[in-house]
Amino acid sequence: MSPTEPDEPVLGPTGQPPAEDDAVAAADHAEPGAEGEADPDAEERAEERDEERDDPVGAPVDVSADPLPALADPAELAAAVEAVLFVVEAPVTVAALAAGLAQPTAAVEAALAALRQSYDERRAGIEVREVAGGVRVFTRPGYAPQVERFLQEGQRSRLTQAALETLAVIAYRQPVTRSRVSAIRGVNVDGVVRTLTSRGLIVEVGADPQTGGGLFRTTELFLEKMGLQSLAELPSLAPLLPDLDGLEYDEL
Repeated sequence: MSPTEPDEPVLGPTGQPPAEDDAVAAADHAEPGAEGEADPDAEERAEERDEERDDPVGAPVDVSADPLPALADPAELAAAVEAVLFVVEAPVTVAALAAGLAQPTAAVEAALAALRQSYDERRAGIEVREVAGGVRVFTRPGYAPQVERFLQEGQRSRLTQAALETLAVIAYRQPVTRSRVSAIRGVNVDGVVRTLTSRGLIVEVGADPQTGGGLFRTTELFLEKMGLQSLAELPSLAPLLPDLDGLEYDEL
């Protein structure tokens, strides 16, 4: 009889016996921790991985989705529409109003109708007008003369006597320095010169080569306000000066 040959051992996928192969697989999938002890942070880390899958890091946050105050009351919605119309710089469409206020288009249209009715009933100086594919608040045409007069005259205060005198000196002696104007008038004119400059009636055009002081001259706006085509049309000062023949020599 031939000697009995030993059975060939069965090996697992890793080249180890099945029992050892299972142990290797279990070790590969085990969470890091003390040997023979349960990892107390394993469950927490698993939850964090689930949260990362549901809400990946770096996902953009939609800040436009912040909820607006409820405008369930039609009067409140009309007031909100009115506030927006007062700050827009161009006609705005109904759809844009509805999107900005997070309201249905029909509700915004009803609010605009309510505003029109309210303005008409109390004969307000403003009205909601449809123009250029949108809506905007305008002053009523019936009050155009008052608005025009206010903008042309009422908004600008009249020049003081000191400002008029300073402007006359600059007009006839231009270009002239501030110190020279002060010497002619006998008073400090710094504040008056700043006022005339802010009104656009005079402008600084350079520096005096001798003193380094700023030189001032009148502007085109000055000619427009005075109704002149050029400085040559300024009235002569000779008729306003005293008669030199009647003055004594010591008075000259």
